Amino acid sequence: MDFTRTVAVVTGANRGLGRRFAEELVARGAKVYATARRPETVDIEGVTPLRLDVTDHASIEAAAKVAADATLLINNAGIGSAPGLLEPDLDEVREQLEVHYIGPLAAIRAFAPVIEANGGGAILNVASVLSFAHPAWSGAYSAAKAAEWAMTDIVREELAPKGITVTGLHVGFMDTDMASHVTDDKSDPAEVAATTLDAVAKGEPEVLFDEFTRKVKASLSAAG
Repeated sequence: MDFTRTVAVVTGANRGLGRRFAEELVARGAKVYATARRPETVDIEGVTPLRLDVTDHASIEAAAKVAADATLLINNAGIGSAPGLLEPDLDEVREQLEVHYIGPLAAIRAFAPVIEANGGGAILNVASVLSFAHPAWSGAYSAAKAAEWAMTDIVREELAPKGITVTGLHVGFMDTDMASHVTDDKSDPAEVAATTLDAVAKGEPEVLFDEFTRKVKASLSAAG
C-alpha cells in the first residue's frame, strides 16, 4: 500500500491511538478523514473531521457517503473496560459489544463496498491482548474483544476476493487517557501506530505489538 495514494478513515481519531494513526497517516502523505462522535473535538492539522459514532449506524452510513474515496478503514474507536460479566448491568455488556464488535462490523459493511469500488485497499481492526486473555476484572471488554478477533478473521477471508486485506492489531496497555490509571509498563501509541501501519502496508494479517501480547497469544496453544 502506497500511503501517498491512500484515503483513510480513522474512527475515534480525536484522542489516544486514533489520533496517532491520523497524525502518522498525514505524515506519510495520506488523505485522512478523522472521525469522532463530536468532530469539533478533532484538532489535527491536515485532516478532514467527520462525524461517525460506531453506536449510531446511520452516522456510519452517512460517513461512508461522504468518504466515498476511501481505501483504508481503521476501526479504532473504543471505550474503557467494564468489570466481570455477572455484576454489571446488562446494558454495560451490550455497550461493550456494540462499540467493539457490532460497530466495527457495521463500519466494515458500509466501507468495504466503497474500498472495493476504489480498486481495493485495507481494513485495520484495533483489538487487544484481552482478545486472548479473559480476566474477570475486564469480562465484558474481553468478551467483546474476543468477538472482534473472530470477526476480523472471518471478514479477512470474505474480503480477500474483493482485493481488501484485513489486519488485526493486538496490544497491551498504551500510554493514553484510557489507561491513565494503569501503573504497569505502557507502549507509546505513536510507535504502535507507525509499526502497525507498516504491517498494513505489507498486507500482514496480524500485529502482536508487545512481548506480553505475544506471550499471551502463544500460551493459547500451550499444553494445559
